Amino acid sequence: MSAERAPHDIAALARGGRTNFIGFLLRLAARLPFLFIAGQLYGAELLGRFAYALVAIELASQLATLGQKRGLAQQLSNAEQPDTHVVADGMVLSLITGGLLTLLLMAVPILMFPSGRYSEFDLLLPLSIIPFALTEIALAALAYRYDVGSTVKARSVVEPWVLSIAAAGLFFVAVEGGLSLAYIFSIFAAACAALYPLVKAYGLPRGWLPHPGRIWRLAAGNLPLATADMVEWGTRRIDIAILGLFASPSAVGIYWAAQQVASLPQKLKTSFEPILGPVITRKLKDGDYPAIARQVCQVGFWIVAMQAGIALALGMTGEAVMGLIGRGGSFVGGTGALIFLLVAEVVAGTAVVAEAALIYVARFRNFAVSLGTIALQGSLTIIAMLLVGKYGMSDSWRAAGAAVALMLALGIASLVKAAMLSRILGQSVNNWRWALVWAMAPAVIVGWFVTRYTPEWFELAVGIPMILAVYGLVIWRRGFGPEDRLLFRRNLATGQGDQKPILNGETR
Repeated sequence: MSAERAPHDIAALARGGRTNFIGFLLRLAARLPFLFIAGQLYGAELLGRFAYALVAIELASQLATLGQKRGLAQQLSNAEQPDTHVVADGMVLSLITGGLLTLLLMAVPILMFPSGRYSEFDLLLPLSIIPFALTEIALAALAYRYDVGSTVKARSVVEPWVLSIAAAGLFFVAVEGGLSLAYIFSIFAAACAALYPLVKAYGLPRGWLPHPGRIWRLAAGNLPLATADMVEWGTRRIDIAILGLFASPSAVGIYWAAQQVASLPQKLKTSFEPILGPVITRKLKDGDYPAIARQVCQVGFWIVAMQAGIALALGMTGEAVMGLIGRGGSFVGGTGALIFLLVAEVVAGTAVVAEAALIYVARFRNFAVSLGTIALQGSLTIIAMLLVGKYGMSDSWRAAGAAVALMLALGIASLVKAAMLSRILGQSVNNWRWALVWAMAPAVIVGWFVTRYTPEWFELAVGIPMILAVYGLVIWRRGFGPEDRLLFRRNLATGQGDQKPILNGETR
C-alpha cells in the first residue's frame, strides 16, 4: 500500500509546489506595489509605526489559531467524527481565543503602540485577528484535501492586492490610519476568499453542536504546536521588536520594508506545510519512515533551489529594489539588511521541512530547539545593537546587524533539526546538492554585469528575469532529476491527468 502510494504522494507535493510557485509570482507582483505605495505616500516613519503594531497583531493572530494550521491535518486523519465537525470545532476554538485577544488589544492599545502615537483608525487593527485565524483554519482544511489553489487565491491574490489598492485609496481619506484600515480590509477579503471554497468543499456542519469538553481537549492537544508556531513566528518578529527599542521609527520602517521583500521567498516554504502535513501523517500511520525522509528531502531541495535563485536575483539588485520603495533613496540604507535576510530565508529552508515531520514525531524536542533558536537570535540581536551603538554607526548598520543575527540563528536551527529528524527516522535528511553552486555561478556573473553596467530600471525590468533565467536553466539541467521535474509538469499522474485528492486514505 505504502509503495503504491509513494508516486502519488510525490505528485501531490509537486502539484502543491507548482501551484505555490505561481502564487509566489502573483504575491511578488502584488507586494512590490504595496511597498512602493507605503514608502512613497506614507513614508518610513508611519510605516515603522504600522510595522511595530503588526508585531502585536500577528502574535495575537498566531495565538488565536492555536496551532491548528499544522495540527488540523492530524486531527482530520485521526478523527472519529465527520470532517465538517472537526473543522467546526477548530473554528469555535479560534473564535474564543481570537475574541479574547481582540478585546485585550483594544483595551490596552499601548501593547501595539508603545510610543502612544496612534489614530482612531489604528485602534481598529485588532478586528483583523479573528478573520485571520479563521482563514488559516479554512486554508489548512482545504490543503488537507490537496486544494492549494485556494491558498494561492486568498493569500497571493486577494489579500495583497486589496492591501495595495486600499492603501493607495485611503491615503486621501485617512493618512494617519490608512495603512491600518487597508490591512483590515485585506484580511477580511482573504477570509471571504477562504471560507467560500471551504463551505463548498466540506459543506455545513449539519448535526454538529459545540461541546466545552471537546473544545478544551482540542486546545490542550494543540498547545505544543501553538507554542512552536509562536516561537517560529517570533524568530521573524523579535528583530523588529528589539530594533524598535534601539533605533528610530524610520529605521524600523526601512527594515520592515526589506523584510517584506525578503519574506517573499519564505512563502514558498511555508506554503508547502499544509500539503506536506497530510502526506507525513499518513506515512506515520503506515510506519514508513524511509518515505517520510525521502519526501522531506525532496521538498527541502525544491524549496532551497527556488529560494536560492530568488535570493540571488533580489539580493544582487538590492539597491535598485530598495530604491524603488521610498522617496529620494530613503530606503536604500536597508540594502545590507535585505541581503542578509534573503540568505536567512535560504538557510532556514531545511529547518522548516524538518519541522514539518518533527511536530508529529518529536514535538516537545522540536519546541525546545525552537525556543533555543529564538533565545539565540534575541541575544545576538541585542549584542549587534550594542556594538553598533558603541562604535557610533548609523541605523543602517543596526538593521544589518538584526538581519545577521536572524541568519545565524536560523542556520544553526536548520543543522540541529535536520540532525534530530535523521536520528529519529534512521535515515539521512540532507537537502544540499552541489548543483546549486553550479547554477549560482553563471547567475552571479550575469548579475554582476547587469548591476555594474546598466541603469536601475534595467536591473529591475530585465536584470532580475535574466538572473532567474540563467539560474533556472542550469539548475534544471544539472540539478533536477525525474522526480524534481514533476514540480513543473502539469500531467503528474500516470498519463491520466492529475489524480483526485486522497481523503482518509481513499481516492475520491
